[in-house]
Amino acid sequence: MSALEVSGLGYSYGAKRALDGVSFCLQPGRFTALLGPNGAGKSTLFSLLTRLFVTSEGRIVVAGHDIAREPRAALSKIGVVFQQPTLDLDMSVAMNMSYFAALHGVTGQEARRRSEAALARLGMAERAGEKVRNLNGGHRRRMEIARALIHQPEVLLLDEPTVGLDTKSRRAIVAHVHDLAAGGLTVFWATHLVDEIAPGDDVVVLHQGRVLAHDGAAALTGGRDLTEVFMDMTAPAEAGE
Repeated sequence: MSALEVSGLGYSYGAKRALDGVSFCLQPGRFTALLGPNGAGKSTLFSLLTRLFVTSEGRIVVAGHDIAREPRAALSKIGVVFQQPTLDLDMSVAMNMSYFAALHGVTGQEARRRSEAALARLGMAERAGEKVRNLNGGHRRRMEIARALIHQPEVLLLDEPTVGLDTKSRRAIVAHVHDLAAGGLTVFWATHLVDEIAPGDDVVVLHQGRVLAHDGAAALTGGRDLTEVFMDMTAPAEAGE
């Protein structure tokens, strides 16, 4: 069974077509990059996957649960890190984690256990007592990822999670999330940065609201540089073509 299945998904903002017939499947325990230039429709797709937006066009199935028919069950299988931070800066890391756990019905000793385990996976255990305001950008992102894992989802969605981070922090986040996928978590990572994709990753190329390709990175490039392949696929058509 696919961890995430999207078929025939469409969405419009008035007359503007944002997504058109988007279809793909994510296999369990794989790191899949959603690669597309700015404006490709990546954030719109994530809004549909997380039920922030609703559409009658197409179907989304998460771990066997149709998101339209079983939204609660489907969303319980998803962890999300949005592009814009959503942390309470004046609470400690541990308090942020506990609050989010409670939203998922996890409290008390179990909440503390899960919080400690999730923070440890992201190398954040020693930061639990610190106020979020005092963390740098990279550590805040790690904490958001840990928080997204506290309800033990099967699929982790990350929408441009390295935006605004310095090179060192960006590489650390990319490495941490690849480690999570290597441990069996299904990861769907939206980006426009080719260097965040490893040769063993899967890639969904999204451009102007349509999926242009979905394959392993190595198969997609055929020995060429992924940046060149991506630029060729998304280059504007010449006049007259």
